[in-house]
Amino acid sequence: MLTRHVALVSDESSIKSSELAAVAGALQKQVTRDFGPIWGIQADVSAFEKLEDMPLDYWPIIIKDDIGNPNAAGYHEDKHGQPFSLVQFSEGWQLTTSHELLEMLGDPFGRRMVAGQSPVASQGRVKFLVEVCDPCEADQFAYTVNGITVSDFYTPHYLDPLASAGVRYSYTGAITEPRQVLKGGYLSWYDPSSRQWWQRTWFGGTKPADGALQNFSVGNGNLRQAIDRLTQTKQAKAQHRGAKPSPMAAMAARRSDATFANHAEDLRATIASVTK
Repeated sequence: MLTRHVALVSDESSIKSSELAAVAGALQKQVTRDFGPIWGIQADVSAFEKLEDMPLDYWPIIIKDDIGNPNAAGYHEDKHGQPFSLVQFSEGWQLTTSHELLEMLGDPFGRRMVAGQSPVASQGRVKFLVEVCDPCEADQFAYTVNGITVSDFYTPHYLDPLASAGVRYSYTGAITEPRQVLKGGYLSWYDPSSRQWWQRTWFGGTKPADGALQNFSVGNGNLRQAIDRLTQTKQAKAQHRGAKPSPMAAMAARRSDATFANHAEDLRATIASVTK
């Protein structure tokens, strides 16, 4: 199995190198412990302070203070057809970076589709775009690794034809049946009978809504890039990026800070005792 190499790169960003390294470490653990075994993927994640430091065979996730057009966030391809992602450095950037990483690993080139039964009964068999984080992408379904918030993701069973007892449909268990869309998320598919792309979205209201994508153009053939661009504004509102952390999140962060500080202090004490 070839290892996929991913770089977290600070480019024109005020992010501290220590924070970048901490997030890379958490994402490495998420991939190795959680995502990789479920999806059969082997990958490593490393932090680099600038693009010039990044090795040639790494797929970059680039963190910038200002990405200009908000619709530029997310997945892209370089001129050689290799994947990269842009993430704006703001509150919640760690969760966004985890989302982009997992979707990059699950479908590096943004075109993978799996056939299955449409959520719209009249359509029959359709082709779903594999976007492993989108149906459960909202902050409330995230979890933490090393005290850092990371994205939930669906498992390969998410596109099963029927629900089965004891089957895991997302890592956290927030998704409880195939093709379920949680509040703040969405699912995209192509309906061959009408030759149209559709989505089930839950960006407002009390339940998900289905609809055909209007004025949808794939452009360079990268389905994920085109769909994300079309969905970006509603998606950002649903994710509440930039909102203040909840009191519970702040409390957890303070506990984590104390834990790490005490752990570091104990290590320094041990070092001092053996270097006297």
